[in-house]
Amino acid sequence: MIWGATGYETPGARERKAVHNTLMHAPDLERLVTLAMPFGKYKGRLIADLPGHYLNWFAREGFPPGEIGRLLALMHELDHNGLKGLLEPLRKRG
Repeated sequence: MIWGATGYETPGARERKAVHNTLMHAPDLERLVTLAMPFGKYKGRLIADLPGHYLNWFAREGFPPGEIGRLLALMHELDHNGLKGLLEPLRKRG
């Protein structure tokens, strides 16, 4: 735990709050089924195909900065809320 603006926070809490405050845009969903993970254990795998435990790890530890972090956070939200099926029509278009 660390001291944050609202009291004690877990590591990565500020980054997660910042991600939750960003808007989702329709092209982001398409990027999830076309963009491959650029680093790490699952390098080369589509972001939409990353396992939930890996997305949960980022949610706990903090998402990376920039577009990749924003997309990982979006994929985590979809996975966590059982909404991965929303991506299926986009997969079929490609």
